[in-house]
Amino acid sequence: MQRLTKQGFKADLYEQLARIGKALSSGRRLELLELLTQGGRTVEGLALETGMSIANTSQHLQVLRSAHLVIANREGTYVRYRVSNDKVLGLWLDVRKVGAAQLAEVQQTVDCFFEERGRLKATTCEELLDQLEAGSVTVLDVRPEQEFHAGHIRGARSIPVEDLEARLKEIPKRQTIVAYCRGPYCVLADDVVKALHERGFRASRLTEGFPDWKLRGFPIETSLKA
Repeated sequence: MQRLTKQGFKADLYEQLARIGKALSSGRRLELLELLTQGGRTVEGLALETGMSIANTSQHLQVLRSAHLVIANREGTYVRYRVSNDKVLGLWLDVRKVGAAQLAEVQQTVDCFFEERGRLKATTCEELLDQLEAGSVTVLDVRPEQEFHAGHIRGARSIPVEDLEARLKEIPKRQTIVAYCRGPYCVLADDVVKALHERGFRASRLTEGFPDWKLRGFPIETSLKA
């Protein structure tokens, strides 16, 4: 194999690294990547969640797969995708954080959509960890059940947002409630906290989501149904 020149080495290296940027250069692919940080999903499930066609979803997944950001496993007649590893999870969180810090339009969009968020009590991951260690809080995972089974904060109870009304009796009214979902751009926890406030509960939302908690190395659990 012919030895590369210094210029050739740099050109080849940066071209390879650019494959990551190219794979992330689509809003729809970022949406798919965020969903996959919550747990594995089939092409059909991702298409249903995002409103894209199965063919379009599959094409986007192939781009992510070609950059080794996601992996696929066949399960019977279905193919299930998941992020390749926690480095990819960290990459997504970094993209999200840099976008929020550098692009005013990101914050404007968030502020416009989450108009009532400023009136909701919020809890950071670090604060929640302290409360869990003190046994002074009940944690609700309000994501879809399959995401809970794929991984959740240790000790959290799975009460998907659509089941809240029917399962209110399971939530202790004398204890502080912290609800979490996919992350800061997910509305599920906001909806649950507002509903709990209306019913007299002391509740707050986690400022981030399960992926942020996991990447900090805080305690998590999975279930056999994952």
